[in-house]
Amino acid sequence: MGHDFGLNNQPLRQNFLPFNRPQIGDAEIAEVLETMRSGWLTTGQRVELLEAAISKYLGGDLEVVCVNSGTAALHLAVLGAGLGPGDEVITTPMTWPATVNMIMLAGARPVFADIDRHTLNIRPELVEAAIGPRTKVVLPVHFAGLCCDMEALGQIAKHHGLAIIEDAAHAFGAACEQGLAGCLGVAGCFSFHPTKPITTGEGGALVSRDPTIAERARILAFHGVTRGARARAAGTADYEVVELGFKYNMLDLQAAIGLHQIAKADELRRRRAAIAAVYRELLGDLDGELLWLPPDAPSDWTHSWHLYVIKLNLERLNLDRAGFRAALRERNIGTGLHYLSLHLQPFYARELGCCPEDFPEAAWASERVVSLPLFADMTQEDAADVAAAVIEVLKQNAR
Repeated sequence: MGHDFGLNNQPLRQNFLPFNRPQIGDAEIAEVLETMRSGWLTTGQRVELLEAAISKYLGGDLEVVCVNSGTAALHLAVLGAGLGPGDEVITTPMTWPATVNMIMLAGARPVFADIDRHTLNIRPELVEAAIGPRTKVVLPVHFAGLCCDMEALGQIAKHHGLAIIEDAAHAFGAACEQGLAGCLGVAGCFSFHPTKPITTGEGGALVSRDPTIAERARILAFHGVTRGARARAAGTADYEVVELGFKYNMLDLQAAIGLHQIAKADELRRRRAAIAAVYRELLGDLDGELLWLPPDAPSDWTHSWHLYVIKLNLERLNLDRAGFRAALRERNIGTGLHYLSLHLQPFYARELGCCPEDFPEAAWASERVVSLPLFADMTQEDAADVAAAVIEVLKQNAR
């Protein structure tokens, strides 16, 4: 590898290593070309095949509705759960805006509960403390692909008569003692964005064991119309508009990628896990000193390793996160930022009346989190380059 640890300000690497890059193989490319040659590009047979493949992967007893984003899946899930004005949903502030935006678009009110700074997942005891007379749903986010404490959340929800909707955008293939992520509530929502464990370019899926929720999602995903494009094109049925719907359907062009991604989902996850293991080995001496590494999953769980999020120990450093990320960029290492807590964002602070001190653990993490490169096509040498750059920058800037 020839590490010189940045002497004379030279990058450790010759080539830039991005924060993420999807693994797209010849099979995906060939399937997309075949789809384009078929003359059918929109929602059709390949979407149906992908829905069946996802259901099989998740155990075979779930309804699957593929849509054009994980955000769309969230919107359909909250509507399917009957949320509307006057209802409240308890969720985490440590998430992408889509989680909370879809609650608000349904007319409901998000209520935040703080996180565990180690796992970055929502804390069940704070969920229970946040329950009020208008609470209808608990919406956990499996941060970075590590499942929340679904046993505790399930008991709380059952005791208070609440539904659980899982934001499993990070967690395709993840599991805990209770089962696979996304399959443990009334509905689960996956994202197939290019950074996620599997991708369709853009896309997502709603999964549910409740056929009523799934059927309503199918109707809402296509304008509130009871018949889709294939049925209309075949002339097999008239259509009816039964609800105010949206344009959320997935394309066959997207599903063409997903069909081959799901076939290798476990292999892609194992590759990500192997990179995470290299990081733990090479950065372990700094854990608890200059940074905190993300936790591994318990031995009987499965981590999807969507992200590898470290937390900087700013009290021991002479640079902030922006300086750290810039220093890695100078060394040809890309990074990501997941996330800035929503309660600190001006829109939610204004609309929900949040103050920074309301959720101190999320505020603490927001100043410190950095996502290191993590994707299936990374090599151990790539991971070693990242670790060497992190070690160099932190040690040079240690107090």
